[in-house]
Amino acid sequence: MTKIKIGLFGFGVVGQGIYEVVRKSKNAHAEIVKICVRDPKKPRKVEVDPSLFTTSVDDILDNQNINLVVEVIDDADAAYNIVKRAMLRGIPVVSGSKTMLAKHLPELIEIQKTRNVALLYDASSCGSIPVIRNLEEYYDNDLLLEVKGILNGSSNYILSRVFDHEDTYANALAQAQALGFAESDPSFDIEGYDSLFKLVIITVHALGTYVAPERIFTYGISTIHDSDIRYAREKNVKIKLVAQVVKVSDEHFTMFVMPEFVTPAKYIYSVDDEYNGVVIRGECYDRQFMFGKGAGSLPTASSILSDIMARLNNYRYEY
Repeated sequence: MTKIKIGLFGFGVVGQGIYEVVRKSKNAHAEIVKICVRDPKKPRKVEVDPSLFTTSVDDILDNQNINLVVEVIDDADAAYNIVKRAMLRGIPVVSGSKTMLAKHLPELIEIQKTRNVALLYDASSCGSIPVIRNLEEYYDNDLLLEVKGILNGSSNYILSRVFDHEDTYANALAQAQALGFAESDPSFDIEGYDSLFKLVIITVHALGTYVAPERIFTYGISTIHDSDIRYAREKNVKIKLVAQVVKVSDEHFTMFVMPEFVTPAKYIYSVDDEYNGVVIRGECYDRQFMFGKGAGSLPTASSILSDIMARLNNYRYEY
């Protein structure tokens, strides 16, 4: 079995998690041989041989021993350039950059076709839930009617603290930031953009259609008022940030991200803390529910490892 030689872009909390799970996995048949970072001397929790670090993109893309690029950086523009250059050179790519993918997926899909090179990104949506792989392998686009769920673990953690622990919104947000579930600037999560970009990617695999993010109605949880919370508690419901794509006819569908009152009868009512939950509804099989950890570095790293293993078996998405 050919061993996968990985060039890794990004060594933040997710990149370090990937390094650890690849190193510890007994079945990965993979090795990280080079890591591209902005600052090799930056203090990090994971101890790594300094010779693995480089600041040059070309040190990875020109390395003939590297047969897979894994990209987990937080700069969408830089991620796009790296992924595109790698694919044009015939190097398969695993990416976790939901923002970059949501904006450039049609172009990257076309490169995959013309250059016959794999692009895998299950880690870009829903942390540990293999929603994209499941949509690709088990669901027929013509029969699929709806995908709906909680796609952002950070906002869900905040709302869970409010409704399950009767915390205030401000305190819940501060705790999410302290635990690393939300950034110091939490707007990407709480304004719904993280869920939006994931929904764009999921819809490509659910309905075979790409919709640009700016065309999708998106409204986050930052303006939820104390009166909204009191009303929800009085009615025995919870507020959840829900992303949804649903067919309304044979020729039309709608997409949106917005807070929703969720009753105890709904599957996603019990999706709490930093977890994600996705409901897939089909014409014949009715509803199926997937649940797993969302926010955090290890769920993403585990999902990246799954894509690495898939590449080991020459798996690729078919569009």
